[in-house]
Amino acid sequence: PRMNRPAAIDFTTDDQRQLQEHGLSGQEVGRQLGLLHNPPQPVRLVRPATLDDGILNLVKGSRLMLEVGWADLSSSGGITKFVPASGAASRMFRRLQELRESGEVDSDAVADLLDDLPRYAFYEDLEEAVAKSGEDLRDLIRRGQIGTILEHLLGDAGGHGLNYADQPKGLIRFHRYPGERRTAFEEHLVEAVGTVRDEQGVCRLHFTVSPEHQEAFEERLEEVREKYEKRYECTFEVTFSHQDPATDTLAVDPEGRPFREDDGRLLLRPGGHGALISNLDDIEADVVVIKNIDNVVPEKRQELVLEWKRLLLGKLRELKDSVAGALALLESTGGDDREVLEDAAEMAEMMGHPMPDEVASASPDRQRNWLIDRLDRPLRLAGVVANEGEPGGGPFWVKDADGAESLQIVEKSQVDLDDPEQAEIFEDSTHFNPVDLVCSVTDASGAPYDLTKYIDESAVFIADKSHQGRPLKALERPGLWNGAMAGWNTVFVEVPVKTFAPVKTVDDLLRKAHQTGVRPERD
Repeated sequence: PRMNRPAAIDFTTDDQRQLQEHGLSGQEVGRQLGLLHNPPQPVRLVRPATLDDGILNLVKGSRLMLEVGWADLSSSGGITKFVPASGAASRMFRRLQELRESGEVDSDAVADLLDDLPRYAFYEDLEEAVAKSGEDLRDLIRRGQIGTILEHLLGDAGGHGLNYADQPKGLIRFHRYPGERRTAFEEHLVEAVGTVRDEQGVCRLHFTVSPEHQEAFEERLEEVREKYEKRYECTFEVTFSHQDPATDTLAVDPEGRPFREDDGRLLLRPGGHGALISNLDDIEADVVVIKNIDNVVPEKRQELVLEWKRLLLGKLRELKDSVAGALALLESTGGDDREVLEDAAEMAEMMGHPMPDEVASASPDRQRNWLIDRLDRPLRLAGVVANEGEPGGGPFWVKDADGAESLQIVEKSQVDLDDPEQAEIFEDSTHFNPVDLVCSVTDASGAPYDLTKYIDESAVFIADKSHQGRPLKALERPGLWNGAMAGWNTVFVEVPVKTFAPVKTVDDLLRKAHQTGVRPERD
């Protein structure tokens, strides 16, 4: 809903200094306020992407050649794994935090937690933390002392607690093995060995982290580097970056005025994961593999995950070569060869850009120029899984502002669900987006694309939030795999649902996909 914009907003000298320190120009501030006061229209869905209508099914007969393509691609050293890892574990432990705050001691939830504690890979760390306070964890479990246990798990506990509620999710222990327990961060290192290692054994990974947690990630890396490099005969090149403060966004109060904190300063909020398109743009790589920090499985279950990652990379290599060939023909024929135009138009449609009627009926020269513009773009292959009711977005054909159709990953919050037709299309979705992407970010000559050129700046998220107990409207930038990649060439590929095992809550770690069967040594 649109709100009445205040007649004038006068920023004080202190405001201007704060905005300048964040790298926010007056023009950008004005743009953000304009979006907050007059939000853009919701995404217009045309139909869900389905198998044979926007989603590819990789037939078994082609998979061997795709594996060969992956091997060629990985050996060159041009692949980097990109992992958004700045998320805090607070959401993961929300249920336990509520138990902690409620002081509840007698419930089925408490009983289940006490029974399940030894199944978590962080049990030994918790046991050690409790011992530092002079207690015994197994004794606390027997006596049902849930408050003391949760204080050591989530809080400080007098300097002895694990503080998991304030830790990054990437540094939470996810899986237990004989003699070791791995964090999500470590599992990404191990998974990278099977997908991005080059012929010299180098594995390149990039993690986006919060500034206050980078040192902890670096310390963990140094603790395990020698062990894993020796075991897997590889070398890890790991880099980190932070979300640029210049991508932060203003918030407004219910009257549409800039929201101010109790001390009078403007509230500037992180712009969401879409802000990471700048971090992605800074990576020096031909191909980037993108995967969320919490979507990892134990090593013994990685075989299927690795197989399909290699197939996606092989298909990316195949499509990139096809695009390069089509562009070369379009350039050399000058648009006079009808067969060349038809083949290129078919390729553009497969990549989510069907030729509009007005272009199809125009001159060959205009068709050629349109095709060159559509094909000469960053390319992403997004693995999608059959929809089994998981919350989140999925693949759809949407209508752009200019009336053209394109393939996009659309989140529920982007759709006008009050419109019965749009709600029905969204509910008819057959596939879900698990954030399993492989991306080509350089052109046929190897020059990097400017990824900021392909953002749909209007695809923002505006949400009702609160701060210091007061309501506000928050602005999030176009999502990394939504509006931030809206102008990319897109190919959706169906992948097995077993390749998707996110850990959104601590209970997810009890699922079969994350349990190794290894018990605590002292349990």
